Amino acid sequence: MAVSIELSKEYGYVVLTVVAYAFLNFWMSFQVGKARRKYKVSYPTLYAIESENKDAKLFNCVQRGHQNSLEMMPMFFVTVLVGGLQHPVIAAALGVLYTLARFFYFKGYATGVPDNRLKLGGFNFLAIIGLILCTASFGINLVIREAI
Repeated sequence: MAVSIELSKEYGYVVLTVVAYAFLNFWMSFQVGKARRKYKVSYPTLYAIESENKDAKLFNCVQRGHQNSLEMMPMFFVTVLVGGLQHPVIAAALGVLYTLARFFYFKGYATGVPDNRLKLGGFNFLAIIGLILCTASFGINLVIREAI
């Protein structure tokens, strides 16, 4: 049986959260480009090798901060967009927390000390858990509606 979904006007906040994260990702990619020039790591090299580049760790931390954000992006987008169907304000707030935390995660990682990524960046894990719960709540409600 088909299910129709009506979007509330608050869902616009969810969409804006995704747009904000897209801008953050764009900014991070520029930071990697700057690090490539600074530490002399040419394309298509993904990670620098310490035996070939004395600044390999510094570059790799910048690259890894962006790469990890790319790895997490699909889960973030799915959970914020689907969870936001039922809980748009909560999902948008968690999405803003996630986006801010990912900024600090990247900035901390880019210091060259990987543990620095978790100081404020660690809050991204709380946000994504909250978004997973929002998404699960939406799925459970769909199943219950079908059963009734």
